[in-house]
Amino acid sequence: MNKSNFSFSDLEQWFDERRVTEIECLVPDLTGVARGKILPREKFTEDRGMRLPEATVAMGVTGEFPEEGPYYDVITPNDRDMHLRPDPSTVRIVPWATDPTAQVIHDCFDKEGRLIPFAPRSVLRRVCDLYDAEGWAPVVAPEVEFYLVARNTDPDIPLKPPIGRSGRAETSRQAYSIDAVNEFDPLFEDVYDYCEKMELNVDTLIHEIGAGQMEINFFHDHPLGLADEVFFFKRTLREAAMRHDMFATFMAKPIAGEPGSAMHVHQSVVGKETGKNIFSNEDGSPSQEFFWYIGGLQKYVPAAMALFAPYVNSYRRLVRSNAAPINIQWGTDNRTVGIRSPVAGAAARRIENRVIGSDANPYAALAATLACGYLGIKNRIEPSPECKGDAYLGDFQLPRSLGEALDLLRASKELAAVLGQSFVTVYTEIKEIEYAEFMKVISPWEREHLLLHV
Repeated sequence: MNKSNFSFSDLEQWFDERRVTEIECLVPDLTGVARGKILPREKFTEDRGMRLPEATVAMGVTGEFPEEGPYYDVITPNDRDMHLRPDPSTVRIVPWATDPTAQVIHDCFDKEGRLIPFAPRSVLRRVCDLYDAEGWAPVVAPEVEFYLVARNTDPDIPLKPPIGRSGRAETSRQAYSIDAVNEFDPLFEDVYDYCEKMELNVDTLIHEIGAGQMEINFFHDHPLGLADEVFFFKRTLREAAMRHDMFATFMAKPIAGEPGSAMHVHQSVVGKETGKNIFSNEDGSPSQEFFWYIGGLQKYVPAAMALFAPYVNSYRRLVRSNAAPINIQWGTDNRTVGIRSPVAGAAARRIENRVIGSDANPYAALAATLACGYLGIKNRIEPSPECKGDAYLGDFQLPRSLGEALDLLRASKELAAVLGQSFVTVYTEIKEIEYAEFMKVISPWEREHLLLHV
């Protein structure tokens, strides 16, 4: 069912047809966690919205808030309310709920009716509106990697692959193995069943390189709708995995010695009047816009890394010759580069950003990669020459730590102009809090190598 033009009356009819009794009112926060409230159907229908403190969408993964600094110039200390309005097009059933329950994503507004600028969904809307003003329609297709791991309730114990149907855990890498995927058939049968009931636009499931590492691909579509689907999918997969006595994790680097998990994003741009891919000329050759888009990614990806790699753990994934990029070289059908052009016909010509981690907030990550490309086209930024060899032999061109990435993001006035200065301010302040919390923890490596040797 196409819900893109759903009205509130359509939404109420949808509830009636499924005899929905409860509504999960969801708001994605900066980490991509679902915040909100659960309302009875009658209360939801009566209010068509609710209120939450603005800071609900402006806190980090630890739940902490900055106690001083620029954060308070954007979010007032009196913790004012924001008004939440449901987006009827996002309604989905909750397939694992006992009673008929729906879930609806909400947008965040202030009392004057303006979108809260630092809410992740607002940021992606802002970037898509910039494309719309140029007569363009961005198209994306994410590929999201994740690990299945044995249930682990002690954060001091390293994660391990789960036990499959054979009664054994994976001990070797099984890239693209059908049998390795079949080890977890009962889980994935539930996942596909849940996705079908939720009308999620998922395509292919494959086994990736790491032990217990999988990838799910999404069909191409509008960025906001696909960010919603990735948001829903992460929640769905985690729920399904726990019902099979294992965890699913989107950490960028959950297991030492195994490859990290990425969210590769294929992207192209269609002219709204012509319906044609602006990355290709009439004769099928790559257009100037195609090269300018790549140039924008090359120039601005380093400054956007705090959005593509949002945690201290994220930078453990970006290591030489380990299935993740270390620079912003570009190439055709070359998986060693950060910016890849897959082999495709003129109508399907696209660019794949391979830098983004699967731990990234899908709204912020899609907004940032589209912002880089937008700036490239608008400013006619020429790319470097195409890399036709092994990009791992080149130098690092990406930040090596969250602290370095935050400095680059703060310094980029061009990205702030596209994403919104208030979003950049709130985001960077929150990430500083997370980093400070991380620095309070003493790691096993420090105890092993420093305790008796220094």
